[in-house]
Amino acid sequence: MKKNILSFAAAIFTAFVVNAQAPAASTATVAPENPNAPDAVYVNEVLDYGTIEYDADGTREFKFKNTGKEPLIIYSATGSCGCTVPTAPKEPIKPGETGSIKVHYDTKRVGSFEKTITVASNGKTASKTLKIKGTVKAAATPAATSTVSPTPGH
Repeated sequence: MKKNILSFAAAIFTAFVVNAQAPAASTATVAPENPNAPDAVYVNEVLDYGTIEYDADGTREFKFKNTGKEPLIIYSATGSCGCTVPTAPKEPIKPGETGSIKVHYDTKRVGSFEKTITVASNGKTASKTLKIKGTVKAAATPAATSTVSPTPGH
C-alpha cells in the first residue's frame, strides 16, 4: 500500500513539474523591433595589444558609429575584472555620429591576457561584448653591479 501511495505521489509531482515547465511563449507578447533604433557599429570588436612592455600605456579605444535613426545612449561599460577599466561617453551619440569607448588595461600584470568589456545601451543590440587581448612582457631587471673588491696589495 505504501508503495502505491508513494508511486502515485511521485507521478502527481512529475506531472506538476512538467506542466510548470511548459513554455510561456504562446501567451507572451513580443515587442516589435523599432526600425529607427540606434545601432552601434564598431570598427573593431577585438583590440589586440600585441606584445607590450611592462608598465606601458595600456589605454586603447573601441571606435563606433551610430548607424540608426535615433540617439544612441550607452548606459554602462563594464570590464570583466578590475584590471580592465572602460570609459564610455556620457552624452548620447546622434545618428550618423561616431564615438568611442576607452579601455585601460593594467600593464603591470605580466603574461598574456584576454578580457571582455560588456556595453549596455538602447541600441538594436542592447548588450554587446567587446574583447581586448595581448601579452605584457616581464619587467626589465636592473643590470647587476660588480661588487668584487680589489685584491689587497695590488
